[in-house]
Amino acid sequence: MNQSLLQDRVAVVTGAGQGIGREIARVLAEHGARVVLADVNETAAKEAAADIDGVGVACDVTSEEQMRSLVADTVRDLGRLDLFVNNAGVTRDASLKKMTVNDFDAVITVHLRGTWLGVREPAAVMREQKSGSIVNISSLSGKSGNPGQTNYSAAKAGIVGLTKAAAKELAHHNVRVNAIQPGLIRTAMTEGCHRRCSPNVRELCR
Repeated sequence: MNQSLLQDRVAVVTGAGQGIGREIARVLAEHGARVVLADVNETAAKEAAADIDGVGVACDVTSEEQMRSLVADTVRDLGRLDLFVNNAGVTRDASLKKMTVNDFDAVITVHLRGTWLGVREPAAVMREQKSGSIVNISSLSGKSGNPGQTNYSAAKAGIVGLTKAAAKELAHHNVRVNAIQPGLIRTAMTEGCHRRCSPNVRELCR
């Protein structure tokens, strides 16, 4: 492992208390980054941070104030901000017939508003320092569409559009914005989907 790749760099990962976010944080730390692990579950964030000598903090990504504080506190305590990973997410899977407006809004708000705030707030710092990278976690669900996930697929597709627009807006400030679209990865969040989905569509429920 090349521990000098991200030596002295500071990274923030949202939704880092478990699953994909926790693993992202671990790999960043292995490459030398100082990592802030943010999660709506503060206990999970601190436990995950303890494993990698990182900093665990509570943060609701849908809150403008909390996201602004997350960025400001990171810069204040660690001196800089080089990488921000927008990973936090939820699922509320249901057919169109059964999905409620609240289930639709919850997924859209966490994924799309949360990612938008997770681009806007770190970008304000990165523009001034003329460097930085923002990585947004989308999904193949946003590309192909999954049955029972009209909310999730719409949110993840929206992240791709957001990423493209932000990348063009911030490129001349030497700030990169990219999206990743993973397929199904078995985590605590997707395990519930596995239990609910019928066998013929189970592989689509990411």
